[in-house]
Order: sequence, then structure tokens, then C-alpha cells
Amino acid sequence: MQEFWFYIKLGFNHVLDLGAYDHILFLSALAIPFTFKNWKHVVILATIFTITHCTSLALSAFGVVTVDVGLIEFLIPVTILLTALFNFVYVFGNAQTSGKYIHVLATAFFGLVHGFGFSNYFKMLMAEEDDKVMPLLGFATGIEFSQVAIILIILALAFVVLDLLKVKRKLFIGIASILVIAITIPLLIATFPQ
Repeated sequence: MQEFWFYIKLGFNHVLDLGAYDHILFLSALAIPFTFKNWKHVVILATIFTITHCTSLALSAFGVVTVDVGLIEFLIPVTILLTALFNFVYVFGNAQTSGKYIHVLATAFFGLVHGFGFSNYFKMLMAEEDDKVMPLLGFATGIEFSQVAIILIILALAFVVLDLLKVKRKLFIGIASILVIAITIPLLIATFPQ
């Protein structure tokens, strides 16, 4: 049981690591268009992200799939950028209806990409382990807990800005998405394949 808790903490800290803030940026971009009224939708998206993140991690840990780390390191900020850009479609277009399916598929694909990004470190941790399933489940649990915490923070921020400060929803989503894009651009430049 102690080992399970170790992997829960590892998953939790993996997402909340400020030194590797790509998860926080992605989840922020994912949650920006939502409010507490539709919290279930964003939690479902985060859960889909967790499942696909851990699927690609498992595929890598068991040696089923090997990917180019440099390409994945570049694709991670691309997923953040695309999620932030999708927020404009979500608010200014008609994404509330038809875009939900695209949002789910994109989130699933982005989860796969992010999982491969962590796979080398996880494989090193798992090198001596015979049982890889329990650590993967613990890691997934920790990821889900931390993602829900980040989403709750973003939804609380949206509540303060939209309901207490009475900022228009489109303005909040636009400014918050531009901020995420601005933080993501240096990551894109730094990881651009040579």
C-alpha cells in the first residue's frame, strides 16, 4: 500500500510541478471556457485526458510503442496552443454543440501526447518493478486528483471574475486564452525540432 501511495504522490506532483508547468497550462486552457454550472463536462475532459495519458504511458512502459522524445516535447506545447485557440472557437463560434465531440477527441489525443512526454522518466522508475499495473493505477489516481484541483482553481477564478467582478464571459475567455498562448510560445520556440 505504501508503494501505491508513492505513485499517487508521484502523479500528483507530476501535474503540479511548477518547473514543468505544461500540465497546468494545458488544464488551464481546457478549463477556461467553463464555469461551475458545467463543471461535469470539464471533469469528464480531464478524466479522458488522464485515461489517455496513462494509456500512452502504459504502452511505453510495456515497450509496445516507442516515440521520438524530441517530437513529443514539441507536440506538448502545440497541444496547449491548440486548446487555447479552440477556446476562441468555443466562445465565438458554435462549438457548444458540434464542438463537444471535437473537444473530446482532441483532449484524448493530447492526453496520449502528454503521456509519451513522461514515459522515459516513468520507464526508468519502473525498470526494477515486476508489477507495472499497480504503479500505473497509483500514478493515474494522483494525476486525476491534481487535475481536479487545478480545474477547481480555474473554475473558482472564473467565478470571481465573471460573477463577482462582472467581467463579460467572452472577454475573460479571450484574455485568459491569450495569456496561456503567450506563456506557451517560448515553450514552442525552445522545443522546435532542429
